[in-house]
Amino acid sequence: MPKGKAKRQKRKWFAVGERPSITVVVPTAMPSPKAVPVYQRGWMLALALALVTAGIYSPVLHHSFVNFDDQAYIVENRHVTGGLTPATVRWALTAMEESNWHPLTWMSHALDCEFFGLNPAGHHAVNVVLHVANAILLFSLLLGATGARWRSLAVAALFALHPLNVESVAWAAERKNVLSMLFCLLALLAYRWYVRRPRFSRYLLVAFAFALGLAAKPMIVTLPFALLLLDYWPLRRAQSSSQPVDGRHIPQSSWWRLGLEKVPLLGLSAASSVVTLYAQRLSMPTSEALPFAQRVGNAISSYAQYLGKTFWPARLAVFYPHEGGHLSAATTGLCLLFLGAVTVWTWMLRSSRPYLLIGWLWFLGNLIPVIGLVQVGDQAMADRYVYLPLIGVSVMVVWGIASLAGYLPQSRGVAVLAAVAITVLVALSAVTVRQVATWDTSYDLWSHALEVTTDNYLAEDYIGSALLVRAYQTTGQRYSDEATAHFRNAVRINPHDAIGHLNLGADFHEHGRLSEAIAQYTETLEDTSDEHLRAKAYIALGAAYGTLHAFDKAERSYGMAAKLEPGNQGLFMRMAQLGVEERIEQLMEDVATHPSARSYLELGQLQQSLGRSDEARHSYEQALKEDPKFQEARQSLSSMLHSESNTP
Repeated sequence: MPKGKAKRQKRKWFAVGERPSITVVVPTAMPSPKAVPVYQRGWMLALALALVTAGIYSPVLHHSFVNFDDQAYIVENRHVTGGLTPATVRWALTAMEESNWHPLTWMSHALDCEFFGLNPAGHHAVNVVLHVANAILLFSLLLGATGARWRSLAVAALFALHPLNVESVAWAAERKNVLSMLFCLLALLAYRWYVRRPRFSRYLLVAFAFALGLAAKPMIVTLPFALLLLDYWPLRRAQSSSQPVDGRHIPQSSWWRLGLEKVPLLGLSAASSVVTLYAQRLSMPTSEALPFAQRVGNAISSYAQYLGKTFWPARLAVFYPHEGGHLSAATTGLCLLFLGAVTVWTWMLRSSRPYLLIGWLWFLGNLIPVIGLVQVGDQAMADRYVYLPLIGVSVMVVWGIASLAGYLPQSRGVAVLAAVAITVLVALSAVTVRQVATWDTSYDLWSHALEVTTDNYLAEDYIGSALLVRAYQTTGQRYSDEATAHFRNAVRINPHDAIGHLNLGADFHEHGRLSEAIAQYTETLEDTSDEHLRAKAYIALGAAYGTLHAFDKAERSYGMAAKLEPGNQGLFMRMAQLGVEERIEQLMEDVATHPSARSYLELGQLQQSLGRSDEARHSYEQALKEDPKFQEARQSLSSMLHSESNTP
């Protein structure tokens, strides 16, 4: 077209009475921005969610540590209590303690000790902060991926306030759960950023966050598969999928390319799984103790029970005993039929309601590492295991109810949704408040577990231990008849309960029934492969044999304990004390046949070092009787008497 000349427009003429045809395009949904960060849209909702969640969990700031893993993870772990030092970091990177490799979790606990020492309020507060952060990150993730503000908030609120998640937050030692979830959600947010413009640097950020999550707790090994679910919905990255209705453009690929994209992440999952299996090898029951068929039956039943507790969160406990062969085939079959029916139903609706299939597969898939097919520990199931999987069920429920409300008039539909959401969240919050209270003390925790479960031998063990601590704090006694009754219940329910036998042995020991105590300690060694428990049993055996003056057996027992726990300083003090005991025994034999002032002096000094003042005084007096001019014996006696007179 020549410069300066306007282009002629071809005019279209219509016959008399003819009207032009006009096509009006009506969007199926209001367009939304490409990304909807929580700080730009919905930040007030996120703040409200954070405040409500923090308020409901605030009572944990007054809770104590409990006697279930808190000692091993925090209170009695010398690496952790020393704070976050270079030595602690080196230890954390290689430690396989508590049958896990989770260096980031160890460092997190050490950092808490750096700031708060052993004040439980600080440790609990950090757990609450992490849980609140996870709820906000989940809200941000769903909001940015779907553009559905209220539905995203509802899912985040269910996650934040559901009673099943109390265990992960109120239990100080379960830091690994809330910490790994934090990095899992950060990896998902980074992935949402990556899919809008796939770049290698963005992919590295996904992998880095994923690696940190695995270093906190390896349960999130299923993340690469979860990303494939998100590719289907809501991101719709597969070429067979339509673009999201909110107008966001996301580059699409074939399923083959999408799968290939996850291979490096699968490599991280595989490496973490190998390390975890190695770390947990001693905590896995033998196939004779728990056959594979029983594990499969328990896994199927657990899926159904998790769903049941999601919709009716009652009778929640810190430990659910494994039913083993007592689970009937009929029950297992009904559970399997139900799971299969839901799977078929969601598959049939995958095109019209893809969130149902994705939420269901999210729930099923993310539970696989902890469903019990590879059994670690004695529990049948655990509330903490649904911290991540529960999100899938929440998405199904929230998006499903919202779609059903769409059949109602708009004003009525909004009112119905608001009423349902408020009612459910208030009810869940009330149950959560009660559940938080059960974590106040060890006694509260285990007495509640005994109330809501049957034949719970572990609860019997730990409530007995709590009663022993209470008896010692109130009366100074190291035994309690009430505690002993619980220990007897534990070994009655489970004759191979190593903790029960160890506790019974300690009770017999305190009552001077040493032969019976030794029998119980030996039973503990036969019933467990847990190195910490075995070390405790060997130390107890050493003390019992030492009291019986069987010093050779005591020395062998302490030596076995030292091999299991080479860094146990208290053990070396016991071994040193054993050497003193043995020397005292020798000196007593010597002075009985060949009395001398020098032998009595050495005997008195050794007895005094063990706090046996009366025996030491007698030995010093015997030394002076043998040699009245023996000044060293006179000075030792005078010094001891002077020290005793100045002791308040």
